Formats: sequence, C-alpha cells, structure tokens
Amino acid sequence: MQLWAETLLVLPLSLRTMINQTQVTEFILQGFSEHPEYHIFLFCCFLSLYSVAVTGNVLIIMAISFNPGLHTPMYFFLFNLATMDIICTSSVMPKALEGLMVEKSSISFRGCMAQLYFLTWSASSELLLLTVMAYDRYAAICHPLHYSTMMSKAFCSVLAAGVWVICAFN
Repeated sequence: MQLWAETLLVLPLSLRTMINQTQVTEFILQGFSEHPEYHIFLFCCFLSLYSVAVTGNVLIIMAISFNPGLHTPMYFFLFNLATMDIICTSSVMPKALEGLMVEKSSISFRGCMAQLYFLTWSASSELLLLTVMAYDRYAAICHPLHYSTMMSKAFCSVLAAGVWVICAFN
C-alpha cells in the first residue's frame, strides 16, 4: 500500500486526476411535486400549455405561408420566430411530460446535452430575432421611402440565416 501512495505522488498532476474519475452517463430527473396525486393535474396543465403553444405557432406559420399579403419582411421574421418557438418548447416539454408520468425518470448525458443545446440555440435565436424585428420596424418608421430597398428579400434572408447560424455557434 505504501508503494502505491509513493507512486501516486510522483505522477504528474494530469495523470493523478485521470486515475480517480468517474464518468457521468445519466441524470435522474426530480419531479415537480413530491405529492403523486398532483402528477396527473400537472401533466394535464403542461400538456395543454404545450399543445396551445405548438398549435398557435403552427397556425401562425400556416397563415403566413398561405396568405400572399403577409409575405413582407415583418411576417418573414415572425415566421422564423414561430419556428424557433416550436423548437424551443419541443426541446424540453416532451421529457418534462414523461417525467411527470413515470415513477423514476432519467436522461442520458448526451440527451441532456442535446436538450441543453437546442434550448439555448432556440432561446438565443428568439432574442436575436426580436432585435432584427426591431430593426425592421425602425427602418419602416424612420426611412419609409427607402424601406423596400433597405429590407429586400435577399437582405431579410441573410439576416434570418445569420441569426440561425450565429446562435447555433453561441
């Protein structure tokens, strides 16, 4: 035993830290409530909120897609915002709903990291899209005669693509 301790002291710090490490493979998810009688009620509440959010955003996307009068820069960005909102809510809610229904819920490390990535990506994209939408309204109000040239379809597409790419690497 003495020899092992002496050998450990001689090893460089990087090797010493590699010897005594455990790898996290999954996380156990805690419920919203310790009272099991509330799980069905909470499941119904969260499921209804999730359904309303997804349905509302899908209706926004369909209205913008099928109505040619809504093919303007403001509605183009609103289309992107609704898409990001669907991604944001869908990255977290299904696992949360599962956690309310099963007795012992867990998530893998990779699943947790994927969920965190998509949540961060979509939430930051929503905020940056709101900034782009504010610029669109600024251009419409302060430069009404130059608005159509300032906010061309190509420029709007570049702005939206920039938001998606910048936030993907955030």
